[in-house]
Amino acid sequence: MTFETSPAPSTPGPRVVTVIQQDANVPLDMFEEWLDGVELRTIRSYAGETVPVDPTEVGAGLIVLGGDMSAVDDVVAPWLPATRELLAAASASGVPTLAICLGAPMWALARGGRLQVAAPPGIEAGVIDVQWRSEAVGDVLLGGLLDLTVAEGRRSTPMPSMHADAVVDLPRGATWLASSAMYPYQAFRIGSAWGVQFHPEAGTDLLSLWARADEDVDAAEVRDAYASRADELADAGCRIAQAFVVLVNERAVTGAALV
Repeated sequence: MTFETSPAPSTPGPRVVTVIQQDANVPLDMFEEWLDGVELRTIRSYAGETVPVDPTEVGAGLIVLGGDMSAVDDVVAPWLPATRELLAAASASGVPTLAICLGAPMWALARGGRLQVAAPPGIEAGVIDVQWRSEAVGDVLLGGLLDLTVAEGRRSTPMPSMHADAVVDLPRGATWLASSAMYPYQAFRIGSAWGVQFHPEAGTDLLSLWARADEDVDAAEVRDAYASRADELADAGCRIAQAFVVLVNERAVTGAALV
């Protein structure tokens, strides 16, 4: 990896990570515990709290969570344009950024990619196998998961999932990191920003809540699938959260941005 050097902070301060929560039913969930070592500042955009558009206002990192709306449903969710603008600016400025589920297609769209609302394969619900591509080798956020799966004789990691919209073209300059059997663009990166279509933050109760809210999803099947792989799911989600904390703290200390 290479670094673009920027002035280091003059005085040490808290490692603030701004979290954009776009839906009352899509919180940080397990990440609240796993993001140990940073100070979390949650902006509840669904409740009318203002989304900053300047990446200097987010602190040392940015996480954009999912939601029940589509990435272009600006009438229903009027904060979406500002959030897309923030994602584009943060990913261009070197701020460690993680865009989850809805956040991923929002970011892809903001950087020139293309998405499809209610994509023909249908809803991808439950526990999916995220298949790592060779481009994920050495990736500072997700590469550790690939290393672990290879050591265990696999090339995939189980992850919670609940979405029907999908990225169909990545932005120019994006690195494609992972796919699934249903949807190709499960993880991608530009510089210090990552988009993941799956839900590494979701525990069994939250995933079950989403499943019960959708009549096309078998909620009992989703819950059973999670229970059968609960330890693997928790380990994978925790690894992503902890790797993100490392990136955030590294940037806060050194003032260097991954590019």
